Amino acid sequence: MVSRVGEVASDDFRKQLLGYGLTTAQILYRMPDHRSLLQTYVWQNYDLFPKFPVLQDFLAFWQAKLEGPLFSVTVAHSKLVKPAELRAVDGVFRLH
Repeated sequence: MVSRVGEVASDDFRKQLLGYGLTTAQILYRMPDHRSLLQTYVWQNYDLFPKFPVLQDFLAFWQAKLEGPLFSVTVAHSKLVKPAELRAVDGVFRLH
């Protein structure tokens, strides 16, 4: 049985090969009914450094549709697949 890489690989892995990295954002926002209180929300998705278009879209949605105004956003980003980590296999090992 022959399979293609596109059929086996997950969407997340394909994104990593295209340069996406795991992005985590800690979002502090003010409570809608109690503006003096801050609440935290952690968002995580694959995104492109340095412009973060997926995060920008999420924050635009937040500001347009949700009532809690943003206070601050702290972003951490890690490129999970690096050129040194992806290499061809040199041999096959069989265990009996």
